[in-house]
Amino acid sequence: MTVPFALGALPTLSRSTVDRQEALRTNPERLLEKWSEARVVLLDDAGRTPVSEGGSALATRKAVDFGSEPPADAVFLGEWEDTDYWSLPGRAEGDADTVKMAGSWGVVEEVPRVDGEIWVELRGYGDQLDDTSAGLFTTAQALRHWRRQARFCTRDGSPTNLVHFGWASKCEAKGHEEYPRTDPAVICLVHDEDGVNGSHVLLARQPIWPPGRYSVLAGFVEAGESLEGCVSREIGEEVGVDVTDIRYLGSQPWPFPRSIMLGFTARASRSQPLVPADGEIEEALWVSRAELREAFRNSGTDVSTPIADGAAQILLPGNSSIARVMLKAWADAEE
Repeated sequence: MTVPFALGALPTLSRSTVDRQEALRTNPERLLEKWSEARVVLLDDAGRTPVSEGGSALATRKAVDFGSEPPADAVFLGEWEDTDYWSLPGRAEGDADTVKMAGSWGVVEEVPRVDGEIWVELRGYGDQLDDTSAGLFTTAQALRHWRRQARFCTRDGSPTNLVHFGWASKCEAKGHEEYPRTDPAVICLVHDEDGVNGSHVLLARQPIWPPGRYSVLAGFVEAGESLEGCVSREIGEEVGVDVTDIRYLGSQPWPFPRSIMLGFTARASRSQPLVPADGEIEEALWVSRAELREAFRNSGTDVSTPIADGAAQILLPGNSSIARVMLKAWADAEE
């Protein structure tokens, strides 16, 4: 018996083992006590961190290399296996060269390499990290973006200072506290009405994307809007299609700069005309399960997958994206 498809794997950036230990953020005595044994995740100005070349673990540093106590800009990430983890700004030191590697959407990127370490970006390398490293990197990246946007109080405009070891800011004028924001966004895999899971999936591409790059549809939740309402509105606005049977699949943090992607699936009739939103969607089309499976077989190679009508080619979302997990689950499902 065919059953509704579900995510076959945990999205890459949802993986984590670290205990965030919220109570320790207001316990400086305890954090200082274990600082000498702590490890630090470095992030450069581009949001990259070092890993051993070919490795799956972050190349963290000894906390004591940065002083006898946490610097003012140190952010406490949590505890794992009796070790505290922090993040600090840093950059590749020494005689660095560059190495080419696959980045997000399969685009080749050049990254710094020095002393057997490469400085990688979360979107392009997150899927190659172990669970602990993926969680640390994702959290550090999210807090890095927030810190850059939280320099002034939203209530009185005065400068702010970090408190609670990076998990809150307090303004200098009246002591207003603010906390890291996460913006909810929905991402929806729309399939047709054939059988339980459909025979075709709706894909679209934005005008700024390179040729062949397609994904499922997504958009931000508006004030006063439910998640299901956002799904229905976004699909209607972006491609002119009405959907039914909206169903939740799973979620993934997406700290670029501060989103949480809430994955859904929905059904729609292929008889409806596709009307791409001007300036937002360059093209939308239905792709069969066989075509999508072929795209996955060719993924990671130089081979692109022609779509039946010859209008385009499929370049799948990157391995760190929940969109890819959703598409793979649907491709593997029975109609």
